[in-house]
Amino acid sequence: MIDYGKFQKLLKHLELQYENFRSMGEEQSQLMQEAVAESTIQRFETCYDCMWKVLKRYLAEQMGLPDVPNSPKPILRIAAENQLLPSETEKWIHYANMRTSTAHDYSGEKAEAALDQMGAFIAESIQLYTELTGKAWEL
Repeated sequence: MIDYGKFQKLLKHLELQYENFRSMGEEQSQLMQEAVAESTIQRFETCYDCMWKVLKRYLAEQMGLPDVPNSPKPILRIAAENQLLPSETEKWIHYANMRTSTAHDYSGEKAEAALDQMGAFIAESIQLYTELTGKAWEL
């Protein structure tokens, strides 16, 4: 049996921190704005890493697929072939590339690009969670 609790918790934390990031006003110091942006990106990274590992277990245990690879992009392609992803494969590969590009670089263009895509990633990850678990999302 797959435990989805960690994925759910990490996704909720990401969702909440992204809302904090979006609701920050100009009155906040530059340092505070950067700290919340960095935290949001770090939460994305941990959530993304957990997501593809849960997806790997789902493919192996629930779908009975043999020899599931141990890296995100092939897993995403297999998940797409099995109609598990809520959008096209290229979008999920983009999230994988986004995860790689943000590693150890939380400022500048890469961070801005990741934050611009964060809402879409969260929404689609919630759809994926719902697909895998059969449960409605609750904040």
